[in-house]
Amino acid sequence: MRDIIYWILCAFLTVAIAIVSLRYVTNFWLLSFVYSFQVHLGVVFVAASLIVLAIKRQIYGFILLLASLLLIAHGILMLREFAEGDRSTDTPPLFRLMSFNIAIDNWKNSTEITDMVIASNADVVNLLEAKPLTFHLQQLFKAYPYHIGCDAGKDTCDTLVLSKRPFVSRQVASMGSLRKNRLVIASVDFGGETINLVSAHLTKPYFDDFQMAELEDLVKAVGSIDGPLVLSGDFNSSVIAPSIQGFLREQKLKTITPEPATWPVGAGALGIAIDHIFARAPLHLTSLKRLDDNLGSNHSGLIADFVLDRDGEMSPAK
Repeated sequence: MRDIIYWILCAFLTVAIAIVSLRYVTNFWLLSFVYSFQVHLGVVFVAASLIVLAIKRQIYGFILLLASLLLIAHGILMLREFAEGDRSTDTPPLFRLMSFNIAIDNWKNSTEITDMVIASNADVVNLLEAKPLTFHLQQLFKAYPYHIGCDAGKDTCDTLVLSKRPFVSRQVASMGSLRKNRLVIASVDFGGETINLVSAHLTKPYFDDFQMAELEDLVKAVGSIDGPLVLSGDFNSSVIAPSIQGFLREQKLKTITPEPATWPVGAGALGIAIDHIFARAPLHLTSLKRLDDNLGSNHSGLIADFVLDRDGEMSPAK
């Protein structure tokens, strides 16, 4: 009986490890979200391997344990691939940015979200699924005189970018064919330094190959921008998802690691980061934190500080 249980567990664990390991062979869209959980699943596989070995100590159980540990180790290495270098500095940040998917049905917390945004001291705020803020827009616009999005009523209120400074340029575009107007490209002058701001909201990776098509459009948009750049938004994928990895490598984008986990909110720090804030040199993040309260959203928001490093000299806030 022990042998039967041993080999049944080994068979299930082998299949599970093989599925996660398919990332090294193919970036199949149906498994893309699974790839985001590689480290978490690796921990589960280690626990399962130990159970297998407790039932019967045979070489195959140790092979499964080794494979599980390798998945964890490589997952951690991949999470660190896009880490910013040490930017410890006493220079005040050039600007602060908040990015938050507030959830399109989160009407009951709209007042609290509005108050939190105004009190955040962020220079730029990137709000996704902003429809619940429809009745608070004028209050937000008093604190942030410049905005992109939500101009034609709640039916078009999805991505809302707020700024305390005027936009030098602004554009609203679409990625892929599933959803419209979820890409905002703008620039803001911070004390003589023009910073490019890109907001993106990608489709869930298991919705056929729509996310791949969106990433292709995002590559074209970001790749055409010269100068300091920050990209923020809801990617619905971790940085270790193969498609996101390829995008970040090509565009030379960095973030602070470990990234704060933003989903699922109930998991707290044990979740994964699917909402991101990235920067491209000479712009660098000096801090990246999760908002203290998700205020009814199924995502946690992020807030980040940035400095501009030109020829080794930090540009101070002005």
